[in-house]
Amino acid sequence: MRTEGDHIKIREYLLPFSWIYGAGVWIRNQMFDLGILKSQAYNIPVISVGNITVGGSGKTPHVEYLIRLLKDKVKVAVLSRGYKRKTKGYLLADANTTMPQVGDEPYQMKSKFDDIYVAVDRKRTRGIENLTTHEETKDVDVILLDDAFQHRYVKPGISILLVDYHRLIIYDKLLPAGCLRESKEGKSRADIVIITKCPKDLKPMEFRVLTKAIDLYAYQSLFFTTLQYDNLKKVFSQEEKSLKEIKKTDNILLITGIASSEQMVADLKHHSKNITHLNFGDHHQFTDKDIKQINKAFEQMPHPKLIITTEKDATRLGHLDKLSDEVKNNLYELPIRIQFMLNQEEDFNNKIISYVHKNSRNSILAKRKNDNKSQNSHHSGNRTRTISFRDNR
Repeated sequence: MRTEGDHIKIREYLLPFSWIYGAGVWIRNQMFDLGILKSQAYNIPVISVGNITVGGSGKTPHVEYLIRLLKDKVKVAVLSRGYKRKTKGYLLADANTTMPQVGDEPYQMKSKFDDIYVAVDRKRTRGIENLTTHEETKDVDVILLDDAFQHRYVKPGISILLVDYHRLIIYDKLLPAGCLRESKEGKSRADIVIITKCPKDLKPMEFRVLTKAIDLYAYQSLFFTTLQYDNLKKVFSQEEKSLKEIKKTDNILLITGIASSEQMVADLKHHSKNITHLNFGDHHQFTDKDIKQINKAFEQMPHPKLIITTEKDATRLGHLDKLSDEVKNNLYELPIRIQFMLNQEEDFNNKIISYVHKNSRNSILAKRKNDNKSQNSHHSGNRTRTISFRDNR
């Protein structure tokens, strides 16, 4: 039986180094809290999605949820660091952009949503300035910051913190003994906390226990999400098949290069118990040696068989030219979406849409125009107006 925090492993012999690391992180956060280091706010809706834990808490599917929610209402831009990309500085993705230029996750989002802007820049303040001032993107209405919870030089209007159900921050330790980038007290900066990757069969009592354990403030909202899967899609063609078409006797070669693949393995075991898992590191760049291993592993598997990989890994595997024809003909990606639990979807959607609507640049400019008229009529002089999603802390 799986329980919350069951994937956490503490390397106790490294705890002294965690104390040193934690002291450095605490000093940095204090410098921001005291205003020694400055956070920049913007007159455009900025929504940050991030985590405190290193690796897979489900950032990409949650950002994609926000994209689907907003893209038909406003012009959306996603700004990412572009982890492990081969370029530097600011880069706006287009139809000709390659995966190495922007990184696997931004490339995945641009490939799926060609009607949004996707940009990468390690320096997020510069990225936002470019998105809002460059002629080709200055019509942007809302910016989604991917993996930016620790990037405090930007002050988002809404900060969404993701916490993996299987790696709850309340049980974890700081790097390098555990997987926390900063102490669990850092969660106080979040407006919304989402416990992700929850088992679909959680009982009401378990939700109540989790709510008490995560211990949020009154100004924070707590949500729960679980994973759901779309149809399998062939990486090298347009063919699709449902997960329900996988038979118990099918042999699956699962290839993952993500930070946390345990939930995916557990879910696929409901469809087939014959799973061979080739597990690589997060954002792994596949080498010729890896390709030979994949080709050989699949060749040796008995029929019927197929290969399943993640969307993120498919962006890298799909550009390799040494995969065998048999592998290419049987390679499928498994798209992931998130689903809100406890009928919380409408509440979450309303919070996001309301914030974007009230803080859009058009709304701000209109309000300022009205304020100026009011000031002129009362001869009250110039005043500065600040719009924020919640009170500053």
